[in-house]
Amino acid sequence: MNINISQRISNIQNNNHFSGTAFVKDDEERVLLDLSFGYANRSEGLKNLTSTRYGIASGCKLFTSIAICQLVEKGILSFDSTLSECIDINFPNWDEKITIHHLLTHTSGIPDYFDEEVMDDFEELWINHPMYHIRRSRDFLPLFQNEHMKSKLGERFHYNNAGYILLGLVVEQLSGVSFTDYIDVHIFNKAGMMDSGYFAFDSLPERTAIGYIDNSDGTWKTNIYSLPAKGGPDGGAYVTAKDMMKFWYALMNYKLLDEALTNQLLTAHTQVKEDSFYGYGIWIKKIENNIIKYHVMGYDPGVSFHSAYFPNSSFKIVVCSNKSSGAFDITNGIEEELTKIKNPYNHM
Repeated sequence: MNINISQRISNIQNNNHFSGTAFVKDDEERVLLDLSFGYANRSEGLKNLTSTRYGIASGCKLFTSIAICQLVEKGILSFDSTLSECIDINFPNWDEKITIHHLLTHTSGIPDYFDEEVMDDFEELWINHPMYHIRRSRDFLPLFQNEHMKSKLGERFHYNNAGYILLGLVVEQLSGVSFTDYIDVHIFNKAGMMDSGYFAFDSLPERTAIGYIDNSDGTWKTNIYSLPAKGGPDGGAYVTAKDMMKFWYALMNYKLLDEALTNQLLTAHTQVKEDSFYGYGIWIKKIENNIIKYHVMGYDPGVSFHSAYFPNSSFKIVVCSNKSSGAFDITNGIEEELTKIKNPYNHM
């Protein structure tokens, strides 16, 4: 473990009370950082460990995108296939030209069940739609199926959870198995991610971190009533930090997709901000024409998650937290320290 990085991260943790695991490997798979803080179960005093399973919220949209790309690789569909060609569900108020590509890149213009442009309290969703009924992809449909388009097709990037629910339904219809079973077999098992999965709140396996929401008065609650009972195509998988490292290795070494489809997945398909782009389920940071990093992130009540792969150095970062914030600060601190060892942004 690198002493300087370890000290820097410990200092950040002292300030933001980060609860979770920070794990870093270099291009030769050597561990540069392996630190865990806080408790997976506060009531029982069980500490977070590198082997702890954490929720990663939207961080797993990339798994959904890979599943779609695997079906494209098999010739079952194409990125230009329309939604209506792929699933037998009616959306009466939507543009009939919506394609798989539009959904993957958040450019479909469809309404979202949780619109992050106008909503900031995820818990409000479950007042009229109890979260304990949300266990399958199809369970989300009443939240957005009959709403009108939010914007014109392809007009702009609008981060959209509902679009990924639809992609999960496409995976289910075309593969003939449930979405979570598909991911277990075709992504987690292939990558050797044997501790990862989509676990229901009321049947969590051992070593799973409970998500915590801290109140300003020093009290706290768990997130069991704040999220769907079971995660799905738009978010909610659980991984360990070590499993996430295995995932990056499998993806970048063409264990999950062939080289052509991997490149398609990692292409900057749409620009979000000046240096921020989106591929298929993955964020891409570019400066001029140079790709600086590929990264995923996820935020839910009681969950914050960041993970990145730097193509020029092959450094990999995984930061998992069972609190609503904290992962961003830790990730930034790690990136700054890595530039002092071997700049992950450049060949050296």
